Amino acid sequence: MTIKVKRQLNDGPKIRREKEIVAKMIGIYCKKKHHQKALCEECQDLNDYATNRLSLCPFGEEKTACAKCSIHCYKLDYRQRIKSVMRFSGPWMLLYHPIESIRHIPIPGKLRK
Repeated sequence: MTIKVKRQLNDGPKIRREKEIVAKMIGIYCKKKHHQKALCEECQDLNDYATNRLSLCPFGEEKTACAKCSIHCYKLDYRQRIKSVMRFSGPWMLLYHPIESIRHIPIPGKLRK
């Protein structure tokens, strides 16, 4: 008998901000690579998957960057897709969303107040 544990969905300010940033990066990627104004089906699927994974993140508001996380909750194909999106969109974020780009840069613990 398998017991499913229902996790509470994360909807704190950090998770909401992460979702917004990922959506913006996927939007830039789709616009530049797939030449779409709205997200194409493939990019919408990736955005839905990333949003769902963030909502279910076991670390919640205490999460680190996904790349530095000890738990890789993305399936391998989605992980590769989101990496290529971030690699492509990262530099474009400075142009289209400079404030979010600067906020997203991790600050080492010793430099924080």
